[in-house]
Amino acid sequence: MCLAIPGKVTSTYEQAGMRMAKVQFGGVIREVCLEYVPDTQVGQYVLVHVGFAISCIDEEEAQRTYEALAELGELSELDIPEVDEKGETAMQLMTPRAGPGREG
Repeated sequence: MCLAIPGKVTSTYEQAGMRMAKVQFGGVIREVCLEYVPDTQVGQYVLVHVGFAISCIDEEEAQRTYEALAELGELSELDIPEVDEKGETAMQLMTPRAGPGREG
């Protein structure tokens, strides 16, 4: 099942000409595209589906939705790239880099 997960925008930035954000879901921070909700500001809550914020919601609605998804065991739907403190995504970190003893 594909669900939209609520999260809180912790920062916004431009990347390759697109408006992006770091969004917190519980204790996890993910990289999210804000192109569908370009007026979103830091501190607001958004519903995220496959890496795209699709709408803004208030904090109360975000909390209710997150709790309901947790009870249903549906938070595994967080399949959007995880961002570390350097701003690299999990996919970037998993990509082999050329170096001594490495091909690539």
